[in-house]
Amino acid sequence: MSDEIVNRVANSALITIDLADYAPIQSIAVLDVKDFLFQEIILKEKEFRANLKEFDFSICQDKIVAINCSSDAIVPMWAFMLITSYLKGIASEIHFGKKEDVFQQIFTANIDAIDSAEFKNKKVIVKGCGQILLSESLYIAITKKLQNTVSSLMFGEACSAVPVLKNK
Repeated sequence: MSDEIVNRVANSALITIDLADYAPIQSIAVLDVKDFLFQEIILKEKEFRANLKEFDFSICQDKIVAINCSSDAIVPMWAFMLITSYLKGIASEIHFGKKEDVFQQIFTANIDAIDSAEFKNKKVIVKGCGQILLSESLYIAITKKLQNTVSSLMFGEACSAVPVLKNK
């Protein structure tokens, strides 16, 4: 009997996916429409346009921008369009929503962009713990992405994986 310790997990054909690898790496800037409104609640077109002209949009340079309105103001759709036009050539991406929502949207898009052919007929484990708090929607997205490609999909760690599905 050999005293050599063998790491069977490292030698196995298991592929581990850490969803954190697909997290957005670009900084997300937030533009709150209320900051351009009269008393943060009323959109007066002339004042709104003047406030946009005076605003230094360079703070959004090469960033993902999340546009939202945190007040209960009634904001017409053209206002969002106008802000977006000011970001042309400045922001790398523009989305509507709170910072956390935009982060999740981009995260999901990154998962959707995975080439599932790379995992064809493979045994895949999706890590359950990591540095970033992951939402249920991300686990749903990776399952949808891989479920018709992999031979088996598991959750957790190789030493204690929970089987999710097996394909024949």
